[in-house]
Amino acid sequence: MIDETLHQTVRVDLGERAYDIVIGPGVLAETGTYLATLAPGTRCAVVTDENVAALHLDAVRASLSGAGFEPGTLVLPAGEATKDFGHLRQTVEALLDARLERGDLVVALGGGVIGDLTGFAAAVTRRGMGFVQIPTSLLAQVDSSVGGKTGINAPQGKNLVGAFYQPRIVIADTAVLDTLPVREFRAGYAEVAKYGLINDAPFFSWLEDNLDAITAGGPARTQAIAASCRAKAAIVARDEREAGERALLNLGHTFGHALEGITGYRSDVLVHGEGVAIGLVLAHAFSARMNLCSPDDVKRVTAHLETAGLPTDLTPVRAHVPDADALMDFIAQDKKVSRGALTFILTRGIGEAFIADDVPASEVRAFLQQMLES
Repeated sequence: MIDETLHQTVRVDLGERAYDIVIGPGVLAETGTYLATLAPGTRCAVVTDENVAALHLDAVRASLSGAGFEPGTLVLPAGEATKDFGHLRQTVEALLDARLERGDLVVALGGGVIGDLTGFAAAVTRRGMGFVQIPTSLLAQVDSSVGGKTGINAPQGKNLVGAFYQPRIVIADTAVLDTLPVREFRAGYAEVAKYGLINDAPFFSWLEDNLDAITAGGPARTQAIAASCRAKAAIVARDEREAGERALLNLGHTFGHALEGITGYRSDVLVHGEGVAIGLVLAHAFSARMNLCSPDDVKRVTAHLETAGLPTDLTPVRAHVPDADALMDFIAQDKKVSRGALTFILTRGIGEAFIADDVPASEVRAFLQQMLES
């Protein structure tokens, strides 16, 4: 049973497409109840990866079966390489072979890779099937499972093929995070810190004071995840398709995606959250270079992420970066270039991020060259 003292629900207010994010230990075992209430009389399929299947698939299937579902299952390889055209085709064909109908549910059980891929498959199969997110990583619980961005990677860059497609519900069990490798939990924490750095300086201060309690689990972990989801939900409700304010959620990501891309998305070198952590520091350092924020802000961000066990400079990727121009090629794919200027999320200090759509590419290149040489 769910411990109600550790349970929170965050509403993503999108009118007819609004949905809940249920957060807390034990909610995964209630999956069948949630889905039966959400879409009675439907069928479902679960898409997951090999690592998550070994840990959590049996519990989810048992819960679904207990609620009257007979779920089909597709188990894919784990890792960023799965987020490609080949596995998208495999997923779509599995849903069609199972003869699932448009009103049935496709359940993504896993981290960001599975959530993004499965959500995109649900969006394009039969022109849109019901979609449920069960994120099993910290990064997915606070970021990729919320807000409806789905998609796959292309050789040209990360997340360049996809769709905005909202889930029907997000079921975020905080207890499953105890099964994560330490590296994966730390990587997810970068996205938690990001929400404080965007527009909530008091939340960032709270994170600095409560990092150990969040790592240990319990009420602090639930609170951190709920606060992160609430922050993202508020932005998504105002700007679902990233016409403006939602771009703030990309703080640290333009640099981070470029670092991931230049390594070939090799998880042995850099996982997404580690790229974001480095990107958060670079975004603040570049802002300081542009005299927008204080060097003390850069030091504070760096110190907190280092305390969380995250990389904060280019050391992990240096061997894969021939020069600043190579990184600029990936940045140009990630964000639109217009007349030599780039759109970046910069900051005037902790919790004061803003969208800058006129950043000279030459300044970014010079900054990256300096970082590579330091």
